[in-house]
Amino acid sequence: MSNKILRKMIEGSEGKFFSVVFKKANGDLREMNCRTGVKKHLRGGDSTTAHKDNLVTVWDTEKKAYRCINLDTVTKVSLEGKVFEVSNGE
Repeated sequence: MSNKILRKMIEGSEGKFFSVVFKKANGDLREMNCRTGVKKHLRGGDSTTAHKDNLVTVWDTEKKAYRCINLDTVTKVSLEGKVFEVSNGE
């Protein structure tokens, strides 16, 4: 699955909750429950990652903070009751 399709799927979730599994920079796998479209906690200013095609900003529901997902390292996405295995994850 290409990053473009993965980004479209995540951003197209329209604020619904989903989970994603990805490899962190230190090599550990992390599962995160998150959603897009959260604006309540914004402090103003422009996104620092908007220009990077491989990053998507989401709201981490456990940590209650914004996090970036590196699409290059995603291995699985669970959205609307469907599980998508991603073969391009490292």
